[in-house]
Amino acid sequence: MSCLALFDLDHTLLPLDSEYEWARYLVQAGAADAREVEANNALWLAEYGAGRLDFHRHAAFALGLLARHPRAHLEALRDGFMRDVIAPAIQPGALALLARHRDAGDLCCIVTATCRFVTEPIAAALGVGHLVAVEAACDARGEFTGAVAGVPSFGAGKIERVAQWLASLGLSWDGFERTAFYSDSRNDIPLLEVVSHPVATNPDMALGELAAARGWAVLELFEEEMAG
Repeated sequence: MSCLALFDLDHTLLPLDSEYEWARYLVQAGAADAREVEANNALWLAEYGAGRLDFHRHAAFALGLLARHPRAHLEALRDGFMRDVIAPAIQPGALALLARHRDAGDLCCIVTATCRFVTEPIAAALGVGHLVAVEAACDARGEFTGAVAGVPSFGAGKIERVAQWLASLGLSWDGFERTAFYSDSRNDIPLLEVVSHPVATNPDMALGELAAARGWAVLELFEEEMAG
């Protein structure tokens, strides 16, 4: 494979934030407290948008929501979440972008700071077979504990996690002629700086300004769909 194509998920391939919407879905299903979720989501979005997210505090909340319920119940809720929230949000532009890379024979992987439990079926729905995500720790029975397992795939942690994933395949960064990463967020600048072809995709203001200054490619993936 000559090209490695990496994709952020939320607001990059999806025009929403899957973790934010998952928490809201739990509220609607009676599986989380509305005030608690609204307060934490508001704080998280403010910090994330400013590039100063306390990731471990946020993860304790997000993964703690999982730890409150048996896994079987969570899986049933996730089925409804995929059907009611995610499936309607998948847009042709994202599918076409992914198809172009697959058709070119590129190794494709979604790299996200949202946990694997939420994002694994989303990656499958998008037709992406590889996923690097935040791993939620489980106990001996396979139930979630509320803790993060290993290095979280957030900020510079995405670089380390991608390297670990490549190593698991017997590959490395320098084994590719071209490496690309698509992201919307200033929080992904560390990984964008590592690849040979960074693409600011639906970029936030800070990333858009940096992309313009550095001559990075800019892609407005949802522009036509949102305008319609």
